[in-house]
Amino acid sequence: MSEAAETPQASLSPRLEEILKSVPDRAVAGRLRKVYAAAAQAIARLSDMDLVKYETPVVDSSPDLSLWEEMAPVIRDTVMDVNALLNVIREEFPGGVAEPTGVLHEAMQQIAQGVTQLGESMRNPSVVSDRWTLLSEIQRFRARFREQMSNLVFESVSTFGEVTRAQVVPGYEAEVKAAVTVRAITSDLARIIAARLKKVREAEPEDVQWNAQQLQTELDAFGRTAAYRNLRAQDKRHIVEMRAEVGRLAILPSPSRAELVAVVEQLDDFVRGLSAVNLRQVLIIHDREVWASCGVRLERALSLVGSDVPGAARALAEAASSAQSLYGRDGDLDAFLRKARKLQIGQLPAPELKNTIENFQGLLASLDVM
Repeated sequence: MSEAAETPQASLSPRLEEILKSVPDRAVAGRLRKVYAAAAQAIARLSDMDLVKYETPVVDSSPDLSLWEEMAPVIRDTVMDVNALLNVIREEFPGGVAEPTGVLHEAMQQIAQGVTQLGESMRNPSVVSDRWTLLSEIQRFRARFREQMSNLVFESVSTFGEVTRAQVVPGYEAEVKAAVTVRAITSDLARIIAARLKKVREAEPEDVQWNAQQLQTELDAFGRTAAYRNLRAQDKRHIVEMRAEVGRLAILPSPSRAELVAVVEQLDDFVRGLSAVNLRQVLIIHDREVWASCGVRLERALSLVGSDVPGAARALAEAASSAQSLYGRDGDLDAFLRKARKLQIGQLPAPELKNTIENFQGLLASLDVM
């Protein structure tokens, strides 16, 4: 049995079921339910395949034609999962341009075009002969299919009423959680690498090897995180390459400080570049919602400082807790959130409580989330 076939049946959200029950034409509602159930199933299957097991800790530039046999089941399952949804749409809505049928058919054409493009990519020798390039392409297509399916559900449901993606899109919460995790952990990695770079630049000759070994340990720890598992394959490739360079220096009795500095500077630039995750649409939408929610809580907290200190403290604590999912977006806000984790915010005296609320409001106001 294939890995995809073992995925449990995906269910529809309460809000999506509520919308379907409100559709006047019960036959259309029934057909839409089948499409949305198929989309939910496909999104789940395209999300749950663990590509990490196909990676290698070594970057080898030589062709690896045997890789095709190893990856063929993954590619087959990807195409089968996508086609399963397309077949349901064709069966339930064979023609017509009326909403939401027009939306479904437009999305179906885009997804079908993606299947064709996947096939063309898999016939490209430069793709199929390189493990990391092949993994990157499969990952890219699977992510694109999930996004197109999510849009299919959201845009067609939106023709019946006002909804948010979080309310109706299958797998949306998991997608957001994965992106938030990548942002938070890579942000911490950037701080660790920046601190290590400072130490390496200042290291005495006898301390260079120790710093290389410490950096090796830090990269190994990152490799065990959920953020690493959710990175793009080509980003992982860079980590593997630089980890190999650090490992080479770590076993030399007297490694060159200049050489280690060069490697860590390259690593520092690369890791800081991972902040581009903030540009992902799923995080942009998430951050706007969290930003607005925190703003409301802080306004309430400020209004209660003079009359209900415990109530103000609770509202502040709720805002700080919610804002933790923004960690990694801004350095100053990150510093505040790290401090908030350690502080007993609910026990702050009124003057300090007011200052903390206003400081928090200022940090949120400086974020560019619109």
